[in-house]
Amino acid sequence: MDPVSAAEIRGAFVNSTKSLVKAMTLPRDFDELPWESLDYLGWRDPKAPARAYLVVPRDDGVTAIALGTAATGKPRRGTGLCDLCHTAHQVTDVALFAARRAGSAGRAGNTVGTYICGDLACSLYVRGLRDPEVPQGETVPTEIRVDRLGQRLDSFVSRVLA
Repeated sequence: MDPVSAAEIRGAFVNSTKSLVKAMTLPRDFDELPWESLDYLGWRDPKAPARAYLVVPRDDGVTAIALGTAATGKPRRGTGLCDLCHTAHQVTDVALFAARRAGSAGRAGNTVGTYICGDLACSLYVRGLRDPEVPQGETVPTEIRVDRLGQRLDSFVSRVLA
């Protein structure tokens, strides 16, 4: 992913109000992000843990999506699978994120949800730059995992835009 500025991110939201975009807090390490290792930028708002954001490069620029999730939940046992990168985690490290749809559908209250790594670090998991706590079993080569992450991410963004 090519680096993007805070202004580009704020101008790219497709499913949020101007006041929420203005209140958004960028990631703490924004100036030191490993852009070359990211397929998208994802983070939880440090001031509002139930809010998260995805910034996804697309053919026509970047698309930013506001997400909501439960800030905390009851501890559960077992494992969960991220729908984007297919990394297995302790079930508490995978969260259901919901995005309001863009346009009139979103204003009517329609949302799209998917399970994503709780730390939104799918790019790092598929590249082996961050190790999950759960053994992954058989995996495919990194290039294929990166490609599949891009396809699933594009599908999710398309569902938000539809």
